[in-house]
Amino acid sequence: MSVVSLQLGQCGNQIGHELFSVISDDSGGPNRKQYKQCSDERFFHETSAGELVARSVLVDMEPKVISRAIAKASKSGRWRYGDGAHFSQKQGSGNNWANGFCVHGPRHEEAVEDLVRMEMERCDRLAGIFTMMSVAGGTGSGVGTYITQRLRDLYPNSFILNQVTWPYEAGEVIVQNYNSVLTLSHLYQLSDAILVHENDTVHKICSRLMNIKHISISDVNKVIAHQLASVLQPAYTADSPCHYSTNPIGELLTSLVCHPEYKLLSLCNIPQMSSTSLAYSVFNWPGLLKHLRQMLIASARMEEGIDWTVSAPLAVTSAGESATNSRHKSFNLSLANLLILRGKDVSTAVTDGFKDPALYVPWLKPENSFSTWTSPVAFNGYEKSATLVSNSQSLLKPLDNIVRKAWNMFASRAYVHQYTKFGISEEDFLDSFTALEQIISSYTHL
Repeated sequence: MSVVSLQLGQCGNQIGHELFSVISDDSGGPNRKQYKQCSDERFFHETSAGELVARSVLVDMEPKVISRAIAKASKSGRWRYGDGAHFSQKQGSGNNWANGFCVHGPRHEEAVEDLVRMEMERCDRLAGIFTMMSVAGGTGSGVGTYITQRLRDLYPNSFILNQVTWPYEAGEVIVQNYNSVLTLSHLYQLSDAILVHENDTVHKICSRLMNIKHISISDVNKVIAHQLASVLQPAYTADSPCHYSTNPIGELLTSLVCHPEYKLLSLCNIPQMSSTSLAYSVFNWPGLLKHLRQMLIASARMEEGIDWTVSAPLAVTSAGESATNSRHKSFNLSLANLLILRGKDVSTAVTDGFKDPALYVPWLKPENSFSTWTSPVAFNGYEKSATLVSNSQSLLKPLDNIVRKAWNMFASRAYVHQYTKFGISEEDFLDSFTALEQIISSYTHL
């Protein structure tokens, strides 16, 4: 089954190019014929000349980033984007969600829908739609949200997974929190799940783990692409233990999204380090899984700086307190977790630590809350690699920060006129705040 990707805005197009590059490089190693066949069918279609063409549509309101992505893909000699599988204009959305959602989206919907439909018609079987976008700007967030809305109307029975990148907390755009609130509140009604990357976290990974001195946007995007590919590349699952899964998005959503009120997914991956350090490093499954479990419990996104004092509560304490009352203030409670293990001796990895009922909400059975995917194939240069996709409370704090900052601006009506002139009313803002406050409340009171 195949995945149709949409690269939306500058951020989405840059991450999308890096993602297809990682997938292509990872699949091209020795002794992985079946793995490559499954990966190629999932993400590429093959021309009569034997060229691999990405199953992707590129959308931006400015042509520069798309042109660069197309040129770099063709230059690689391993894969390319489809002829005409892109749409751009000469004028951007000015970092304004309303401009993208109310103006550019409706104006260009037919052209984009035609491109998506043509890509879908090339698939023998569709696994789902995967979009990549930022929540901070105008095109990725505004046009991306509008396109997601149209796709949900046109393909009501297809899975839609939105990967979104949250902005640096220190600020990239003065109205980034408005754009984020409007994007997330709308996507929550449309998408089957929202997979979140935070720029601040990825930047720290580049600095502290990859030892990059002068971090570029490309460095950040490479880390995000590595993490995404570690989830999307072929693996054996509970539904297909003897052959690579054919429905990655469907099985991901089945494993992690048990209720439409809870759709926020976070992702962490270990190890991640510079190629220089990797050459001198040796990893074992017990060590990797011990660190990954503590990262989950303490809501840490990377293995450096984990708080080892946080522990899972006992079901009932000696004083008779409930687990809820005895939790460490930093304990991260989960609804569901998906552990993806790739590499040497993967069959020997013991994952019992992730099956502890104390990690999960009491109203779900632990056996329904934890899933494992495996592949004996080494991933992207790492002999052993472990990825955890989690539906938990880990995104509560950054989400609450975004909503709080946006509300503080809205309370003084700062920049609201820049949105109302494109058709977004103050009531629309209030509806979005209400929706996100409900999400925050739902996750807080798990």
